[in-house]
Amino acid sequence: AGMSDVESKVIVCVPSPYMSQVEALITHSQLNLGAQDLNVNASGAFTGEVSAGMIKDFGAQYVVVGHSERRSMHEETDEVVANKVQAALDNGLTPLFCIGETLEERGAGNMESVVTRQIQAVIDLSGIDAFKNIIIAYEPVWAIGTGVTATPQQAQDAHKFIRSMLASNDADIAQSTPILYGGSMNPGNAVELIGCKDIDGGLIGGASLKAEDFLQICKAG
Repeated sequence: AGMSDVESKVIVCVPSPYMSQVEALITHSQLNLGAQDLNVNASGAFTGEVSAGMIKDFGAQYVVVGHSERRSMHEETDEVVANKVQAALDNGLTPLFCIGETLEERGAGNMESVVTRQIQAVIDLSGIDAFKNIIIAYEPVWAIGTGVTATPQQAQDAHKFIRSMLASNDADIAQSTPILYGGSMNPGNAVELIGCKDIDGGLIGGASLKAEDFLQICKAG
C-alpha cells in the first residue's frame, strides 16, 4: 500500500509468517512495515491468531483492517471491523481501514449507503477524532480481480463522497484523512488515479507482487 500527501510513504503489508524476514530486509530502506490483519484481543487463548502486540514486535506500525476478502470469506461484519480498528488504535498501530461495495451493491445504486454504513460503524465506536490516526482504503470490490476497472472518474466520485461523509462530521479531519484507492491500480493507470483530487494513494494488490510494476506505481505517488 502506498500513500501520498506532501511526500510519498510506501507501506508493505505482508503475511504474518514473513514479518521477521521483511523487517530485516527493509531495515535500511524508506519502506514501512504493516500486517494484513489482526485479532481484536490484545492477549488470551486465541490459537493461530495474531495480536497487535505481536505485529509491533516486528517494528510494524500499520495493519490492514476489514479487507474485502476478510469481510466476504471470514464474514467480518462492520462491527467486527470497527472493533479491530479500535484494537489497532489502542495498541499504537495505524489501521489501513478498507471499505467498499460489491458489484451487486453498486448495481443496486448502494455505493453511498454501503460506505456510509462501514465508516459510521467506526465513528459510532471510536468517534470521528479516531480518523486522525486512520488511513482509509476504498476498494470497489467489483473492480478487484474481475477484469472490470473503475474509471478514474468513478474512483474520484467515490473518494469525494467518502470525504464529504467525513466532512459532515468534521471538516478538518475530512481534509487530513488519507483515502487510498484499492481497485486494480497498475502502472498504466496509477498516474491518472493518484492525480485525482481526492485520491491520496493506492492500496496495491496483485501489482505489488511484481517488483517493476510496484516501483512504477510508487513513482506515480
